This record gives sequence, structure tokens and C-alpha cells, in this order.
Amino acid sequence: MADNGMAYDPDQDPEETRNIRRQFRNLEQELADNQDLSTEEVADKLRSANRLFKQVKAINEATKDSGLLLTISQIGAAKARAMKSGSGAFDVDDFVARLITYMGGRKPIASVDDGEEDEEESEYDAGAPLDWEKIGRRALAKSRRVPAMDFMLGPLSVEPKKRTVAKRAKLEKNKEDMKKPQELREEDITRSENETTKNVATIERLLESEGEVNLFKFIVNPHDFGQSVENLFYLSFLIRDAKCAFQISEDTGEPMIMLCEQPTDEDYENKLVKHQIVMEFDMATWRRAIEVFDIKEPMIPQRPKSEMRIGSKWYG
Repeated sequence: MADNGMAYDPDQDPEETRNIRRQFRNLEQELADNQDLSTEEVADKLRSANRLFKQVKAINEATKDSGLLLTISQIGAAKARAMKSGSGAFDVDDFVARLITYMGGRKPIASVDDGEEDEEESEYDAGAPLDWEKIGRRALAKSRRVPAMDFMLGPLSVEPKKRTVAKRAKLEKNKEDMKKPQELREEDITRSENETTKNVATIERLLESEGEVNLFKFIVNPHDFGQSVENLFYLSFLIRDAKCAFQISEDTGEPMIMLCEQPTDEDYENKLVKHQIVMEFDMATWRRAIEVFDIKEPMIPQRPKSEMRIGSKWYG
């Protein structure tokens, strides 16, 4: 549609807006009722829509104009498809025949004085080679594309590839090296004495005898970093079950732990809240604690390394 050069105007006169819509509806109705319009009549409808679009200043009317343009475009496309070239439609077979003749594929040959020979077959030589360069030069006159050499329909001959199935060499194992998997029974497994429940109970008894004590002095084993980590792990169960309390001393600022009475359901009903902390305990912290708190001997006795017997072998 033509550009009306006007801006969007939401305050357009209502009577003018209704008149524009009515004219758009009339044009749509005329196109819907008469599908056999001539090309000139379709062009006239398009010019009428262009003149009407100059008055459009709102979205609704612009939408109707778009719908009308789509309808006119569809009618125009249908008429273009129905157009004929000369007196009839384009004949592919006739075009190919003329192209072959132009390239010299049907050259006239001398007639033979034989009444039994077909007149049409004696007029042209159907086996003459085609002069592709002739039509190529004619096509290059209409194109600026640089000519390139290529196959018209791909390779002239294609040999299918035969799929070769590779046979895998069979792996032969020495039967003397093959061993039967070891069968395990419940009595073959000797469980470690350092079970978690037993160690937690031991730490609880030690903490009961010590009373309030420094956290690091209690868990740190100056001779074994691994057991220091285990001691902190076992102590965490007591804190989780609310059997052990953790607090910072107001006088010294040291982390202190002590046994405490477990809270009851009534305490939780009175808005008692559990708190959890994540404590980092690496080897640097372990060495620093030994130095700062001057730890010489562990408060928690050294435990023997756990061992487990599986069948006839022991694992530490």
C-alpha cells in the first residue's frame, strides 16, 4: 500500500473511522463475491485500497488494509500461474526438441530413393553429437558468471564400495592363569573393632570425666592427624544428638565443649532452634592447634589401626 505520511492518531474522528472500515469491508466483499476479475479490475481494486489507506490513522484499520492486500496478492498470484505463453502453455517437449536441433543433434541427411524407407527417419540424423559449446556461448551472452568445468549430473560412473568385514582375532587365554573368584561367607569377614558406635561411646565417657574442655585439646592427637580427624567426626555425633554443647568462652575466647542434658520436646515447642556449623580441619589447622595450645599427648587414647580379614587375607 502507499505510504500516507501520517502519524498514528488514536483521537481520529469516530465517524471517519467507521467510514474507512465500511469502505474496506465493501472492497473485501467485492473481491470475495467475484473471483473472475480481470487483471485490470484487480489493479483498480488495489488503487482504491491505496487511496483509502491514506486516511488510515489507527491500528484496526491498518490491519484491515493488510488483510485486503493479502487477498489481492493471492488473486494476482493465481492469475500469474494461469497466464499462457502465446496461444498455449509452455511445452517442455517442444523446447527440448528445438534445443537439440539448435545444437546440431538432428542434421539433415541426403535422401535415399527408397519408397519403403520412412520419410521422417530419412530427413534427420538422430545420432549426430550435440554441440554444447554452441548453446554455451549463447548462454554466456546473457550471464556474467565465469564458466567453470563440472559434471552435469555428477560423476559419469560410480562404483559402489564393497564393505569389508574385518574379522577379530580370537583371544586365547591360558587356562593355567585363570583363577576362580573367591567365594566369601559372613564368617569370613572379621569386622573392625573400631566401630563408630563404640568410639562415640568412648568419647562420651572421656568427656564426662573431663568436664568443660578446649575443643582442640580434646580431639587433637599430636602423633596422628588421621585419628584427630576421626575424633572430630565421632564428636560431631554427640553434638548432633544434643548430648554435647559447643560454645566460645567469654573469658579466653577459646572453643569449649562439655556434656549437657538433651532438650525435651517441650523445649523445642518453646522455640528452641538447632544450629549447625561446618568446620574446616586440615593439616595446617592441626599443626597450628598443636603449637598454639602446646599439645604434647592426646586426651583421647591412640586407637590401633583397624584391620579387616576377607577370606584368608588381612587388610588394614
